[in-house]
Amino acid sequence: MAQTPAVTPRRRRRTARQKSDAARQKSGRLPPRRLGARLLALAVMLALVAWCGGFLWFLRNTYMPSDPPPQADGIVVLTGGEDRLATAFQMLNQGRADQLLISGVPVTVSLRDMERSAHLARPPAASHITIGHHAQTTVGNADETSAWVEVHHIRRLIVVTAGYHMPRALLELSRSMPGVTLYPMRVQPVAIYDGARLHVWRLLVSEYTKWLLAQLRFGRVASFLRGIHDA
Repeated sequence: MAQTPAVTPRRRRRTARQKSDAARQKSGRLPPRRLGARLLALAVMLALVAWCGGFLWFLRNTYMPSDPPPQADGIVVLTGGEDRLATAFQMLNQGRADQLLISGVPVTVSLRDMERSAHLARPPAASHITIGHHAQTTVGNADETSAWVEVHHIRRLIVVTAGYHMPRALLELSRSMPGVTLYPMRVQPVAIYDGARLHVWRLLVSEYTKWLLAQLRFGRVASFLRGIHDA
């Protein structure tokens, strides 16, 4: 009886993609998809590290105590708290500057109202104070201050605002007045030191994000678009 020869199974032909993957494995190279995913993960990680590093700088700047500013030509206070007003009025009374601009005041609020809220024992002379009613944003504060600085020929300016607002305020003011020297005077709300409260961290993250957007001139673009819409 004739013996039936053994049947050898045929090897399936490898596709071009399989051959390509095998060649990459031998050479140590990754497929394009996996390489793209790894590059994306690396980019996200680097962006997160940069964001955290910037936020640490922002916190340090926020809580940094301000040295008493030198003699200046003027003071601008960006409204938002009675402590800011009290500080600005006190420096004006001390003679650290001859002129004071209170920027971003609602039209319904008078100088007398602000003096009461600041609990002043001796209000400064009203002739040295200008009240700005037009600004509604930090960009608006910068534009309002720039016009006032030009009228009063001011070259050295003390800036009074909250610590968390100071980086963005200085950025916008320096853009509007490149030839003016700015001296920051940070006024810290008491609540900012309560790190156990979630709303404090929300405020800090929000202000840091606004500062990042200000670096991209987002505030200017938003104001321009708002002006077109209002027109």
